[in-house]
Amino acid sequence: MRAFAFLVAAAAALAGHVGSAAAQIVPENEPRIVWEVNNRFRLFREEKDFLLQTDALNGRSVLQSEQELALESEGRGWARNAVGRLCIDGAGNVVDPCPRDGVNEDYLSPTDYSVSLHVEGAPSATCSWLFDQGAQAQAGFLPCGDVMKVRVRAGAPTIVTADVRGEDGTVQRVSAEIAVRDYLIAGLGDSIASGEGNPDRPVALADDGFCFRQFGGLAGTQYFRPGRAGYKGDKSCEVSHADPNAMDAWSRLAARWQNAACHRSLYSYQLRTALALAVENPHIAVTFLPLACSGSTIDAGVLGPRKPRERNCNGIKCPASVPSQVSDLQKLLARARKNNPNRRLDLILLTVGANDIDFSGLVGDVIIDDPVSRELFKHSGVIGSVANSQALLGQKLPSGFARLRAALKPLVGDLDRVVFTTYADPALAGDGQICGGGPGGFDVHPSFNVDGGRLAAASDFVERSFLPAMKALATCTGGALCNAGEAMTFVDAHQQAFMGHGFCARASTDPAFDNECFSADGKSFQESAAKAAVAPLTCSRSPSEFRAYASRARWIRTANDSYFAAMTYPQGASAMMEPADIHDATWGVLSAVYGGAVHPTAEGHAAMADAALPEVRRVLGLAKPAEAVLTAPLAAPQ
Repeated sequence: MRAFAFLVAAAAALAGHVGSAAAQIVPENEPRIVWEVNNRFRLFREEKDFLLQTDALNGRSVLQSEQELALESEGRGWARNAVGRLCIDGAGNVVDPCPRDGVNEDYLSPTDYSVSLHVEGAPSATCSWLFDQGAQAQAGFLPCGDVMKVRVRAGAPTIVTADVRGEDGTVQRVSAEIAVRDYLIAGLGDSIASGEGNPDRPVALADDGFCFRQFGGLAGTQYFRPGRAGYKGDKSCEVSHADPNAMDAWSRLAARWQNAACHRSLYSYQLRTALALAVENPHIAVTFLPLACSGSTIDAGVLGPRKPRERNCNGIKCPASVPSQVSDLQKLLARARKNNPNRRLDLILLTVGANDIDFSGLVGDVIIDDPVSRELFKHSGVIGSVANSQALLGQKLPSGFARLRAALKPLVGDLDRVVFTTYADPALAGDGQICGGGPGGFDVHPSFNVDGGRLAAASDFVERSFLPAMKALATCTGGALCNAGEAMTFVDAHQQAFMGHGFCARASTDPAFDNECFSADGKSFQESAAKAAVAPLTCSRSPSEFRAYASRARWIRTANDSYFAAMTYPQGASAMMEPADIHDATWGVLSAVYGGAVHPTAEGHAAMADAALPEVRRVLGLAKPAEAVLTAPLAAPQ
């Protein structure tokens, strides 16, 4: 051991200082040690899931990588396999320790990291490797180009030295300092933050019809839409009372979410931002805490508890209440600091505020057109108004943001470390104008029809009032009252990218299923109950051919998209509006209003991640791409 320590000390002395030597750029024809952290997005248990992302992001934007992965998966989505291999369980709890690539790691405060290294610039040489006590690896001789995996300690550098022996017998020594920086990032907020509308594993669709009742006043008393594949219960509307067995059987066939209670998705822009950061920086690790919850307001969700979005959480009953995101984060930080008192939260990704001004009520107002349904849902609060949202924007949201800033500041210090990514207008057509009215994309329910006038009024409110107010509140400008250090980092670059990709955007390059089966004039589904019970679509294709993650012109989910991707049975609604059974007339409406319609697709979330990344890099002091740490050659050993 003393001889080994002497070799390391001699190497440091010859280099003058190992840390400064590591910062030098070595000519390409000189041997140098190259290293990177393996599987450095630590939410993934298995490295193959990380390598899939590394290959897809190679020289591409996050949006381009999502489109590449959509092609590779034939529109089925890359997350459908990865969702079962995470350090977060189905109930949203951190798995600690987490078995990652065969080694149990403390997810919140790891003690060491897996690193790969080799020598470049000496293709035909043999290397003798030496490590200081910070790595569990044996010294020995290997071809210099062979990649070696070792585990290096957290919180302190590991010095590695290689004696490079050429074919002529000459020996050249190179050395490097391996120091892994682990960034702890939390994602907070509402349905836009969680990834609503994009289940990690979409619902499997049945090719025959499933019956829904209708409210009085509509033509007929029932209609049929595709059901969940594998459901063996009554698909007709003959059941007149709630059947708990039917409900349980239906729930077990739901779409799969990273966390079903909050509809957290791997496609969320927050996760994609943290993931891209890990991919492009080989010398860091990223520990991500996904805490955003669909339906959250500042008070009910972020600062306080809220009701879950689902009944079944990946095979177990969902909790009756989802804890507040801030309290969850505080507990996780306390756990992390038990093993590492110096562990700190580096960054918060945040989007919240739309539910505080009843944005879902605006959606309901725009798409629910049948007079009987409108009257019913106005009284229940499902349908809102621009006037009500405007009042909430002026009266409720400023005080909510003050409470939010006060809660977040103790977690990160200066709120510059809170990267607030704002919303995009979901209704922009290809020419930059507002989408027109009509049932196209929304005919999954008979009472739906996009009203052009109400849509224009809602979009005008979003553009002229809501989005400017969000910027002012987040950045402490425009009269927002803030203390020092309370201005958040603000992201809105994606708003321009969404132009032309609103819910009405259509293109010949869209999936054939969409162009053939989602009618622009609202005639996608059979009107005859007898025909619809057997084959609900008017096109010649089967519902199971729908691909939730195929690339499309629209980056906003329509009601049809939302139903075909997630078919959300509405939980978390008021007790008065909660459906009585799985054929109830209310849930076809509520599942669209609260289950993903008018939310970004995976492509939309990828575009948001591309907008957030530059600001995240700036806050963390990371360049793009991170400069490789190359080592200057040392003198040959005597």
